[in-house]
Amino acid sequence: MALSDRIPYQALVDRPKLTLPGGKKLAVWVILNVEEWRIENAMPRTVLSPPMGQPLQPDVPNWAWHEYGMRAGFWRQFKALTDRNIPTTLAVNANVCNSYPRVTAAARDAGFEFMGHGFLQGPMHKLDNQPDAIKRAVDTIAAYTGKAVRSWESPGLTETVDTLDLLRKNGVEYVADWVIDDLPQDIETPHGTITTIPYTVETNDIVVHALQHLPSEQFLQRGIDQFDRLYLEGNDNARVMAISIHPYITGVPHRIKYLEQLLDHAVSHDGVALMTASEIGDWYRGQMAGLKK
Repeated sequence: MALSDRIPYQALVDRPKLTLPGGKKLAVWVILNVEEWRIENAMPRTVLSPPMGQPLQPDVPNWAWHEYGMRAGFWRQFKALTDRNIPTTLAVNANVCNSYPRVTAAARDAGFEFMGHGFLQGPMHKLDNQPDAIKRAVDTIAAYTGKAVRSWESPGLTETVDTLDLLRKNGVEYVADWVIDDLPQDIETPHGTITTIPYTVETNDIVVHALQHLPSEQFLQRGIDQFDRLYLEGNDNARVMAISIHPYITGVPHRIKYLEQLLDHAVSHDGVALMTASEIGDWYRGQMAGLKK
């Protein structure tokens, strides 16, 4: 069976009418991605091309580009989120709990939901032992936070044919890898149901700035356009919007104000429910269970 066959087609216009908490019409969740890039490895992403076209290791400038985010950019984003009391989902490489404890301690103490994001940054397809890597990631985060890991975003949204089953086997209930809809959807595994949470590859600062190389203000414009349309559609049925950010991208001085303005735009609307990944998943499952009664 093809992996896609496990997710039956559902037309958005045919989905049952769902009601968000408090009668809201748009759930907004913010995903702050914190990752560990090891300087001895090839960089997952680069901002500078290698001299004379020959990749070099250690790749100091591109490692430092990301490291700036962990040392400086994270704290700008952290302030923007906590000043506005925005529930935040921290998509975290599990080893960040060991390598950047100042970052993870701040997120834990602020009540962020820790979402599994692999153990180190790199595609699931390249893991020597995917079952062990997933278990180590889940166990490391749980030991650090004292809470079970309920949600997951694979690095680069990558999955093999086994990933969903392995995630559910390790207790993960919600996954953000499937950017297929503006509402969640259930996927069956041998270990129980796992539910997709609407994520984004477009209101995502990596795509806007690191891949499409658009000007700093375009993240704000795209985010507002996405928000306004989903908010309008929420008059007919609930919608979910993801805002995905990375410390080394929108945590930098020339972009942080656009993130702040996008957050202000979202929180200024009365019909918005600010939620984390698991809160959205729990809401969806509760709504669907109610429809079956």
